[in-house]
Amino acid sequence: MPISPTDATHKAQVLAEALPYIRRFHGKTIVVKYGGNAMTDEKLKHSFARDVVLLKLVGMDPVVVHGGGPQIDDVLKRVGKKGEYIQGMRVTDRETMDVVEMVLGGLVNKEIVNLINQHGGRAIGLTGKDGSSSAPKKC
Repeated sequence: MPISPTDATHKAQVLAEALPYIRRFHGKTIVVKYGGNAMTDEKLKHSFARDVVLLKLVGMDPVVVHGGGPQIDDVLKRVGKKGEYIQGMRVTDRETMDVVEMVLGGLVNKEIVNLINQHGGRAIGLTGKDGSSSAPKKC
């Protein structure tokens, strides 16, 4: 796809500005927080996935930690429950926790992995349950 001279100039400027950061973080693990509200816009989702792939291509090792609040609330509404919050923090009973685990591990995580892979990445998804126990362990 042809690129206009203006777009080419802009991209070159962005890359020139990014070069010191690329050098500084090359070979490092980069943790990226991907919030649930950013996952509600289709264009943002694809832009995020491309950016994660770019981080890997320039030599960083991105790890994505994601939210999913709006997605959880949507599923809770479908099953006839309302999300409960105290001072902005979600309160989860056992039934709500089952929905949270299903949405984050089963829906959101898989969508993120698929998007990254569609854009040329090699992502895998893990949850806290993937460590063979739901109880926290000391390392």
